[in-house]
Amino acid sequence: MAEKTLIEQIVEKVVSQVLDNHLPQLREDLAHRVLEELQPHLGGSAGSGDNGAADLLKAISDIHAGTTQKEILRALLDNTGRYSGRAALFVIKAGTATGWQGRSFDNNDDVKDFSLDVGCEAPAKVLASRTATAAGVSEMDPRFISQFGAPAQDQVLLLPLHLKDKVAALVYADAGTNAGGKMDAAALEVLVSATSAWLEVASLRKQALKEGAADGTTAEKFEAPPPPVQTVSSFSDPFAAHAPKHAAAAHAAIEEPAMAMASAEVVSAPTAMAAAAPARAADAFAQLSPEDAEIHRKAQRFARLLMDEIKLYNQAKVGEGRKNKDLYDRLKDDIDKSRATYQKRYGNTVAASADYFSNELIRSLAEDDISLLGANFRR
Repeated sequence: MAEKTLIEQIVEKVVSQVLDNHLPQLREDLAHRVLEELQPHLGGSAGSGDNGAADLLKAISDIHAGTTQKEILRALLDNTGRYSGRAALFVIKAGTATGWQGRSFDNNDDVKDFSLDVGCEAPAKVLASRTATAAGVSEMDPRFISQFGAPAQDQVLLLPLHLKDKVAALVYADAGTNAGGKMDAAALEVLVSATSAWLEVASLRKQALKEGAADGTTAEKFEAPPPPVQTVSSFSDPFAAHAPKHAAAAHAAIEEPAMAMASAEVVSAPTAMAAAAPARAADAFAQLSPEDAEIHRKAQRFARLLMDEIKLYNQAKVGEGRKNKDLYDRLKDDIDKSRATYQKRYGNTVAASADYFSNELIRSLAEDDISLLGANFRR
């Protein structure tokens, strides 16, 4: 039992450190770290000098601005246009690769209905090696080339999109059917890697939000001002709006794509963390009954999650508000709505007198300096 308590404390500490205050900066940190690690490999690609790096950073920032799975994946495909002539994403499930969306094809909609033969040399090599593969047109699925046209350059690129230990999707890219098209393999690898990383980070957040929003046996919907991030952990079917045109039976066969399978792997550790998190060793509640202590802990966690939501979706306003000492004026709508959500859930409980929402507002949003909230702020 002592060993279990120690593990729970360690897990709680790690989760708190990662999710409590660092998430608002995580997007920017990820983008910069990816560029730092891969810049030596970019050489003169993606443009030249600082402009090329700036463009790549902008593309990664677009991906990290996504708040749902579909937004993240669409941002990835939209930004492949900077570095390739055509691109498509195929989701992997049970050994098959089914088209999701395409970019810059003459018939983009047909990509959604195409089943890529993963037994062909190029896709088979990617799935076996789990790394990006540049190949000749002859190594690609001949049906794909026949239907969508061969690229002007005799080269295609296939990149694996990883979710935890699974290759959940393949990203196809080529230089397009016109001569002189662009094809920057290094930059495309950066974009796909950044997408994989952000999807996994987002899954951690989703688990924390779900755990924090839980309230006994109730299943009341979380009503924070911005919608909760729908991330990898809820990847039940990110492609539902882009179903193939096959008959209903064929459609049902791909109703739950590979990313749903991969998500089970992705969230296994976060789920364990979330399960362990309620078992806190907080001495502040030691004098309370176990039932009352648990309500206090939940109220405190929920207040922190509400503040994380505000900071995550209003990073520019938060920065300006702290600088000009008018945080409340700039974020009044978000703060008031979040306060109402908190009061609805915990305003009539034993935790009401503690007012964890105001405490967390000052601690987290105002960095323990109430003056940063401005003259119009009232507790």
